[in-house]
Amino acid sequence: MTADPDRPATATRRWTAIDSAAGGLALDLGLYSLSAAFAGVTAATSTLAPHRAWGALATAGYALAALVVAGQLLARRRHPDPTLAGLRARWAVTGFAWATTALLPLVAQSVQRAAGRTDRAQEEVVVVEHAGIRLAEHGTPYLGHDAIAALPPAEQLLGYTPYQPGMALFGLPRAAADGWWTDARIWFALVTAALLAAAVATLRTTPDPATPARGRAVLRGIQAATALPVCALTLATGGDDLPVLALCLLALALAAADRPGRAGLAVGAAGALKLFAWPVAVVLVCWAATRRAGVRAALGALGLPVLALLPALLVDRDALVENVLRFPLGHGLVTSPAQSPFPGHLIATALPAGRVVAAALLIAAGVAIAVQLLRRPPRTAATTALICGYGLLAAILLMPSTRFGYLLYPIALLVWAPALAAAGLRLPGFRATSATRPAARA
Repeated sequence: MTADPDRPATATRRWTAIDSAAGGLALDLGLYSLSAAFAGVTAATSTLAPHRAWGALATAGYALAALVVAGQLLARRRHPDPTLAGLRARWAVTGFAWATTALLPLVAQSVQRAAGRTDRAQEEVVVVEHAGIRLAEHGTPYLGHDAIAALPPAEQLLGYTPYQPGMALFGLPRAAADGWWTDARIWFALVTAALLAAAVATLRTTPDPATPARGRAVLRGIQAATALPVCALTLATGGDDLPVLALCLLALALAAADRPGRAGLAVGAAGALKLFAWPVAVVLVCWAATRRAGVRAALGALGLPVLALLPALLVDRDALVENVLRFPLGHGLVTSPAQSPFPGHLIATALPAGRVVAAALLIAAGVAIAVQLLRRPPRTAATTALICGYGLLAAILLMPSTRFGYLLYPIALLVWAPALAAAGLRLPGFRATSATRPAARA
């Protein structure tokens, strides 16, 4: 007997039980306390200057958030007043944590960088800003092979832009002016905040938006995408992954609200920024197909990335191929510095023909997921999020070249799933069969 993929997973039920302990405050305290320890270790031991600078400020932010939650727990035991320890208060602490552990370090590093500090941004910030300047001046964010080869060897890595063309939009402010506010991270943060707010608002339009389970699940999902160290650190020091993640979360929220067309547009916008969103787009299209809206979702999910590629393709096709295909596949003039010690990287470097073995494992994992999608396509947004989360986790672990920070995608997607499940419980067709499934809305 095979398991029904649309039933809430046992792990999800256990997670809900943990999440609801002491009204959610117990897990909040653990999250902020462990995050403070992580930030402190980062400040003391990281070999990357932007990370050390982040850790110095974030340690205090997480510690203060943990102290506030400890006070909430005491208040809850003595006087169960929702004003002090309820869901709204937890939202306020989450906002405080994000402001002090992500936004404050981000602004501080941007200001210091504008004042002349060259060690206050990771390489991807410089790459995106250069891409924006090239887009404004030449109509393409990419340098060709010969232009990169002409750069000094130490600058060739920064000559590559291994992103989709849409990412260069975040570099356009730097093309217009030179100041702390034109730092690409500022715009990553603003767009991320707006998209996450839209995702929360979307979930509130579904039935029973005020149920306690729904509220707790949505809050936990936002915490995972903002205050969790892997996201806060990434936003403060690099940040290019956060708008991509926020668009994917918004797309899944739109799916939970039974809006496949808009979900396709949101994940398509993410795919126009970075390749990491493309697997999410494929799974979302499979979900939409069960709602008889596969074509509608695919128009946005696949069409937007293609449209974003067309101008760069017309201006300089070879430059596009050099940056978007050759470099990520390891065939550029320099190799990617993404070398986190995950299984795929260890296999690629330690075994004979290791890269072939790692690639074979990665392909096998992809084929297994594809077969599962064909046999049992996801029928709910929550199941879609789980498939995306576990699929990206497997890909990150098996890729020969990857970064620790990429884990923010599967973590946020998996934690977002309970919020989507709560949102979809009373939508028409949530448990629908192919015979009774209603047509989806736009």
